[in-house]
Amino acid sequence: MASTLEIVPRVESDLPRLFGLASGVFGGLPGWSEQRVIDVLSSDLVFIAREDGQLAGFVALRGEEGGAIVIEQLLVAAGHQRRGIGRRLLAYAEGYAIAERARSLQIVVEQDNHPARSFYRRSGFVAVQSELELFERLLPASP
Repeated sequence: MASTLEIVPRVESDLPRLFGLASGVFGGLPGWSEQRVIDVLSSDLVFIAREDGQLAGFVALRGEEGGAIVIEQLLVAAGHQRRGIGRRLLAYAEGYAIAERARSLQIVVEQDNHPARSFYRRSGFVAVQSELELFERLLPASP
């Protein structure tokens, strides 16, 4: 039986589960900050992926001066990886950015996070500032 995936904006009641998910994936890694994650989840635009009704991942976005949309966080929950959920969240973020007439999507990826760097390269991102670990994908103009 095929699973169903929906991507929806987060609501206030999602915040504790999203924080728990982020903590489980990123907690303990260099640069982890509980307060930063709380700030991102509560103030950025967050879209949630649910697979068969279960929290499967999320993407957090914010606008930047100069016309870029920055992906603050994109993660897929344990047990939901390797099913295309990350690609679907990224595609959703791209569609949102195009609709907002953004010039590009950007994300900072740690230099030692080789799987994430490979994922973004395969998705059309290029490293634009290696010292800042910034990847960018230029977007087509909105129709």
